[in-house]
Amino acid sequence: MPKVGVVLSGCGVYDGSEIHEAVITLLALDRGGADAVCMAPNIDLTVVNHLSGEEAADETRNVLIESARIARGDIRDIADVRADELDALIFPGGFGAAKNLCDFASKGSDCTVHSEVSRLVREIIAAKKPLAALCIAPAVISKILGDDKLAHKLTIGNDEGTADALEQMGSEHVECPVGNFVVDPANKLISTPAYMLAGRIREAAEGIEKTVAELLEMI
Repeated sequence: MPKVGVVLSGCGVYDGSEIHEAVITLLALDRGGADAVCMAPNIDLTVVNHLSGEEAADETRNVLIESARIARGDIRDIADVRADELDALIFPGGFGAAKNLCDFASKGSDCTVHSEVSRLVREIIAAKKPLAALCIAPAVISKILGDDKLAHKLTIGNDEGTADALEQMGSEHVECPVGNFVVDPANKLISTPAYMLAGRIREAAEGIEKTVAELLEMI
């Protein structure tokens, strides 16, 4: 049974992993016969009140602890995970990917990526194992591979500003509808827009389920 790493970034679209995307990913992996290995960085996050959409300045939460809510407690610190334990890696989206796994949300193409996230992505790429990224998570991958001057293709859908930022970081951006995905066969990369474009959960699910199926096929 293949083992697929799932990199989470908290719990909730505005300050963590997009919950629908994460759950659809986990369900698709299970239906596809894979074991999910959930992980997240052990760092603090800036909390957002999901009712008001405003930052909760008086609250402090931890990315790993919040991600454990989605993983039902079965989760590891990403610092303890190595590529040789995994057959593939996938990143659900949500603003946590752009705030906690990196600082793309505030710095755009000048962002930096959490060191352990960068380390694991580079290990996966070096081992020629497949990697998928959903929604805004391709920004994380774009920065890492762009810094390494590795030519690659990704999509975030068709948002012009975000696509331009990915291009500035070194990606070839490919426009993609919500129900489909983009494959970079040379690097075994797969990406899909999910809630960058989706208006309903079923729209996000279509592209995510296809992406997970392609990821498992590449193993």
